[in-house]
Amino acid sequence: MNNILAQLPTTIQIDGSQGEGGGQILRTALALSMITGQAFELINIRAGRKKSGLMRQHLVCVQASQQVSQAYVEGAELHSQRLYFAPQHVQSGKYQFQIGSAGSTTLVLQTLLPALLLQDQASEITISGGTHNPLAPTADFIEHCFLPCLKKIGIEVDFKLNKAGFFPIGAGEIQINIQPWQQRHPLDLLQCGQQQALTAHAAVLNLVHDIAQRELATLNQKLELTAQQQFFFDGISQGNTVYVKVEYEHHTQLFTALGEMRKRSEQIASELAKEVQHYLTSNAVVDEYLADQLLLPLVLGQGGRFTAQCISEHTRTQAAMIEKFIDCEIEFIELNKNLFQVNVKV
Repeated sequence: MNNILAQLPTTIQIDGSQGEGGGQILRTALALSMITGQAFELINIRAGRKKSGLMRQHLVCVQASQQVSQAYVEGAELHSQRLYFAPQHVQSGKYQFQIGSAGSTTLVLQTLLPALLLQDQASEITISGGTHNPLAPTADFIEHCFLPCLKKIGIEVDFKLNKAGFFPIGAGEIQINIQPWQQRHPLDLLQCGQQQALTAHAAVLNLVHDIAQRELATLNQKLELTAQQQFFFDGISQGNTVYVKVEYEHHTQLFTALGEMRKRSEQIASELAKEVQHYLTSNAVVDEYLADQLLLPLVLGQGGRFTAQCISEHTRTQAAMIEKFIDCEIEFIELNKNLFQVNVKV
């Protein structure tokens, strides 16, 4: 063991209780470690959460990263509060990962995507688990908002939702084809441009269709929609999702909500409508969640700038993590209470 450790690279020390203290610290550390080749030791994993340590979906992120980068790993166990991770060589290819619960498939994807798009060959990933989770980007958000924004900076990813998966069963599946990142462009999203469409979309899986219909009717009352759509999922779990797509000349933003037990469809839709209305009056281009997700791709590319509704603790923690591994500057400028400018310089 001592001989192995003596050969490992200098280790970056990370305290998982810093900032928002959640699983994002782990996922970002894994992504950056694979990209830079730097080993890290993470302690106090998810110390800011009620159930600390590695949960099932976090462990899958570690195991998937280990497989993709042939990493040497210590502490990859359920509920572990310490992890040592030393990547060897990232290998593109065809991978399949099963979370074995309703844990988020999209968060596993976001852990692996940065390293794989920097390879010379394309990769195909299939991930099974939850696709519509309340504390993670939904498959719809990834497909219709996150990936189209990445395309502006030259990233080509094909995304397919094979089966939807809701809590607690999961059993959903996403399939992703990642092309090598060949042409890198800076992002300039200070202005949205003209609004082109405002559409609402709702679906149920193994529930009565009336739920989606009532959500769409409520959204149609509260927003000036240009179109609405009820669509249908394949899968064995039960659940409901509804989202509003705001399409501008230069950007498409998505706002999503998931059905909840003992919460009326009209209430779900009304709360979603308020989110959309707040965004429409903010003059920001991206919402707080996309702001968080754009930082790492911009650092790996040519940088860029955009306006956001707010800068969450999640986003500030993400910026601090990135700056531990990569020499860059991420700047947050408050323009007013509901408008920030983010500058990423590399």
